[in-house]
Amino acid sequence: MAGESTNSDLILRQARAALVNQRAGGRRAGSIGQRSAALKREYRLRKLIRTGIAVTGILFAAMVAGLVIDGIGVVGVIVTALAIFTAIALFSTFPKLKVPEMRDLSGGDVKSLVGRTELWLESQRPALPAPAVQLVDQIGVQLDALGLQLDGLDDKQPAAVEVRKLVGEHLPGLVNTYTSIPRHLRTEPRGGRTPDEQLTESLGKISVEIDSVTRQLAAGAIDNLAIQTRYLDYKYGAALDEGEKTP
Repeated sequence: MAGESTNSDLILRQARAALVNQRAGGRRAGSIGQRSAALKREYRLRKLIRTGIAVTGILFAAMVAGLVIDGIGVVGVIVTALAIFTAIALFSTFPKLKVPEMRDLSGGDVKSLVGRTELWLESQRPALPAPAVQLVDQIGVQLDALGLQLDGLDDKQPAAVEVRKLVGEHLPGLVNTYTSIPRHLRTEPRGGRTPDEQLTESLGKISVEIDSVTRQLAAGAIDNLAIQTRYLDYKYGAALDEGEKTP
């Protein structure tokens, strides 16, 4: 009975996460989470700035050259256009977005851990079976919720240490172990289950644990909200009741 209850809870959480994902426009083809999406936007913005600086520099150089030699002529215009085209092509392609290495996930501050892990999971998604991909998408939504709780958390607190192990070590370690198995062996049963099934089951357990940790970290804020609500009811509720009784 306990196992059935746990499975039912997991199914409900997966359904809620899928609904949230669809309402957000879906991320299956792109980012699995808002934090990794933000990192990509920052990367594109930096590329755009570098491209703008390069084009501005080329135009400035052409203008200076034109003033010095009294015009750059048709050849100069063509050279300038080619230089601008080359700069745009170069800076829009390079440098590539750097996906964190697995060894880098557990380092750095815990607040940026979520975004780095989401980027890493996205890079691993093509190698995963379909049920595991769905769980990875769900975990991306859960990591966003967890990230909100980590923003105000000190890296040295026990909760932060536990999150670092779960998100920066256990989760990527599980996926990395699976991808190290040759593809033709991932669907062969061993001990009654295939590696595909083992991965999906383990990702489901990690998903439940991430949800549990998020709830624990948010418990303080929820309690504070309840206290504030009771205070407001006590302070202003009576006044409102008296106002309604006044003719």
